[in-house]
Amino acid sequence: MKTQPDIYLASASPRRAELLEQIGVTFIVLNVDVDEQQLAGEAPADYVTRLALAKARAGKALPGAKDSCPVLGADTTVVAGNLIMGKPRDRDHAVAMLQQLSGRTHQVISAVALAGVSEAVRLSISNVRFRTLAVAECQAYWETGEPWDKAGGYAIQGRAAQFVERLEGSYSGVMGLPLYETADLLKEFNINIL
Repeated sequence: MKTQPDIYLASASPRRAELLEQIGVTFIVLNVDVDEQQLAGEAPADYVTRLALAKARAGKALPGAKDSCPVLGADTTVVAGNLIMGKPRDRDHAVAMLQQLSGRTHQVISAVALAGVSEAVRLSISNVRFRTLAVAECQAYWETGEPWDKAGGYAIQGRAAQFVERLEGSYSGVMGLPLYETADLLKEFNINIL
């Protein structure tokens, strides 16, 4: 039995915690506060990379983080065209976002970073195509409560799975933590999860 966790997780996301548990990573959650405002002219991939690293660094700076244990930070965004779609503000905003994704392919960009003695970041870009969505079903989906805190206003691991016509890339990356890239980072930091 391990007495020390493999990593600290600078995220309160239950989805990220579940994904880490899925691959056998032990961790302690750290609550960090990072400004998630996009910088002027910042490309979506640069945005999520910057935020993932900022979260990992913020966790590393906390008094409770032991020096011997790296901190994982992650960020995910939905991109339609070159427009970053954050979390919906309300029902109308969520429905508008889903209508913008309706019948189109969009990107989900996830970055994962580890900060320890050194720092490293990995990026995952997935293409997700939604079938055409009726306004009424977007409204009904909002009423489930599922989309309110999700980038792009949907959760692929939930009821919105029925909207996905095609996915090219990382399913776990669309959920919020690309496991291939995460495992690669852990290996780089000599953390054996098998």
